[in-house]
Amino acid sequence: MAAKTQDYSTMMKDMMGAFPVDMTAMQDVFKTQAALADKMSKVVLEAAEKSTEISSKWTKDTIGKIGVVTNAKDDVSDYSKAMTDFASAQAEMSSESMAAFAEIAKKVQMESVELMLSAGKNMSEDASAAVKKATDDMTSAAKKATTK
Repeated sequence: MAAKTQDYSTMMKDMMGAFPVDMTAMQDVFKTQAALADKMSKVVLEAAEKSTEISSKWTKDTIGKIGVVTNAKDDVSDYSKAMTDFASAQAEMSSESMAAFAEIAKKVQMESVELMLSAGKNMSEDASAAVKKATDDMTSAAKKATTK
């Protein structure tokens, strides 16, 4: 009597076939992550664009104001007044620009939190659906395997 060796590759193939893997759950997770990355990129790019506009305006205004300081003056005291006026204007522009930058940062923070909360909810829903589907598939496969 010859001992028959089991074909483990066939056995593993049959076992893996009995427990199918549903890739749609992974695709849903990938789509959710891609959508989050897309939305976050838009938030960041919009903030960068607005920050650049503020910086550009601030620079342009500063250059415009310094032109008055560099003009030749008739009276020595006019130089002092021009410098004082420039310093005052620069302080006001700095304050306005910093406030505008702070508004951008605040908006980015709020939008980021909203996106993360929404993405967390979506990912949780996707994960729950994937676990439920996997459980149902495993139960079904186990029933099939035991009835054979």
